[in-house]
Amino acid sequence: MSVKNPKFFPYGSKIHGTKLTKHSPTETIPEPKRVYISLSQHIGAPAIPVVNTGDRVKKGTLIATASGAVSANVYSSVSGVVADVCEIVNGLNQKQKHIVIDNDFTGEEEFLPALSDFEPQTLVERICLAGIVGLGGAGFPTAIKLSPKTPLDTLIINGAECEPYLTCDSRLMVERTDDVYKGIKYVAKALGVEKIIIGIERNKPSAIRAFSVYDDIEVFSLKKQYPMGSEKHLIYVTTGRKVPTGKMPFDVNCCVQNIKTVLAAFDAIENNRPLINAYITVSGHGVKEPKNLCVPLGTPISELIEYCGGKTDDAVKVIAGGPMMGKALVSFDHYVRKTDSGLLCLKETETSTDAPSNCINCGLCARKCPMRLMPMYIESYAQSGNFKEAERYGAMNCIECGLCAYNCPAKRALVQSITLAKSKIKEMKNGK
Repeated sequence: MSVKNPKFFPYGSKIHGTKLTKHSPTETIPEPKRVYISLSQHIGAPAIPVVNTGDRVKKGTLIATASGAVSANVYSSVSGVVADVCEIVNGLNQKQKHIVIDNDFTGEEEFLPALSDFEPQTLVERICLAGIVGLGGAGFPTAIKLSPKTPLDTLIINGAECEPYLTCDSRLMVERTDDVYKGIKYVAKALGVEKIIIGIERNKPSAIRAFSVYDDIEVFSLKKQYPMGSEKHLIYVTTGRKVPTGKMPFDVNCCVQNIKTVLAAFDAIENNRPLINAYITVSGHGVKEPKNLCVPLGTPISELIEYCGGKTDDAVKVIAGGPMMGKALVSFDHYVRKTDSGLLCLKETETSTDAPSNCINCGLCARKCPMRLMPMYIESYAQSGNFKEAERYGAMNCIECGLCAYNCPAKRALVQSITLAKSKIKEMKNGK
């Protein structure tokens, strides 16, 4: 099938940032001696532990079950003995309950039961059982997205990977092309749709060529422009449909899924494996040997950095995620989660350590905002505690892409203020 060009996308920015690992094959890191598996690896309620200290588990043993409709199962990523079930303050300064497992290195594995049929409902149930969530960052339970209340007609696969440095998705697209394709087809069958689109930024020609051989998938060569991987923008450039303010992709009959999510669906359906690993790019000039890694969930991030040769002496910041939407870590007491896609060690030349100054009213943040918001006003109201006005100016429509802060010459922490406003607005609506 020929490669298609997308509709014109007038907003956003071309972000400078090197894909240091674009030619680095995915490596599987050695299993750690101990894993710390968070029970809050998804949007919604934390999973409920079903194991106790002293219990023996295998790789793939269910250790926590979904709590309510918006939650997800959690499985052990190693075989061994449960050392503790406790609360830990992670590197993002979040207190979360973790299950700590000491690895016995026997490699014993427990599988999901083999499927007796491949009907749509069976596929959705398998994806739910396997604990699969959106692996593009949000962590929304995938089975819910595959059970829309209104009929859909289009599945869109997000292969943009528009954040600088990150390359784990693009490597999977060329290393496990057929597995990704099969995962896409299973997800399409679960949704009951026939039209499948995959959007890949044109700086990934190998991935574009890899998927161009399939006649039942429309491949779009996307302009290299951040945030091209945003759901609403990806839907517009590939279908021409606009998702209204306050609405979701299913309101325009679309479902968007990430590369790693459909690959996890393939492994759960064909290989009977639950989600127990994460694919992560460890990069930045502050790490000696940048790599793409397959990592057991719960692995301490210090072991990822050590596997990549360690930090350089002049590294000044460590970020979980990409440089635009990721968050700086306050400590190395942080452990790999399902939704992790990047770990960056940055030198001073790659990041800003300047203190913010007063807003200079240049309006650059508003001109660059892909959601056409006015970040300077939302930040001002958030800083003054007037969250009702922040909401009136569209705070809840912010996708937290980070472009406002990236382009701000005054180095204002705009996206952080907007995130705070969104949190406070939700609290007000919930009566807290």
